[in-house]
Amino acid sequence: MSGDNPWREPVVVMQIPDTGLHRQIEADEPVRAALATLGELRDVSSAKASFDLVPLSGGRVHVTGRVQATVGQVCVVTLDPIDSTIDEAIDLMFVPPEQIRELSETVDDDGEPDPGDPPEAIDRGSIDLGRVAADALFLAIDPYPRKPDAVFEPIVETGDPQEHPFAALGALKATGKPARKPKGD
Repeated sequence: MSGDNPWREPVVVMQIPDTGLHRQIEADEPVRAALATLGELRDVSSAKASFDLVPLSGGRVHVTGRVQATVGQVCVVTLDPIDSTIDEAIDLMFVPPEQIRELSETVDDDGEPDPGDPPEAIDRGSIDLGRVAADALFLAIDPYPRKPDAVFEPIVETGDPQEHPFAALGALKATGKPARKPKGD
């Protein structure tokens, strides 16, 4: 998705102070419209994020924050338009690309692979907070949204009992005689 991402907010890693950096970003109307198209949503009426970036040793950067958005969807039961609220926490580690393999193969104290998320690569010396926010937003969207009071009730069609595939067997059982006379007798 990062290649198609319309929300761009790059931060140059070398410009993050040792004390850290706080950033708040908000998607404007064209970006929200592009996010809605990309996510196959009815609309994205708001999308904003707040991030704290803390530089660590070895060129790593710890990124924490929160993405909040309101997206327009369609109820899967009633097909009515609904608005869904997104409020997603973010906690990621970004590392220089050459450290990705080394850190993704780390093990815990028991010799088992570390169950945490693998680190993200710093791309050409920067971290795109817009991509991080868009990824978190898309991952938090309910793929099957439904209105709070919507209940699925399957349509039960009652057909003529004489027209089902075994109606001839039912007739045979009721009369004790074959329903048709076999050919060739």
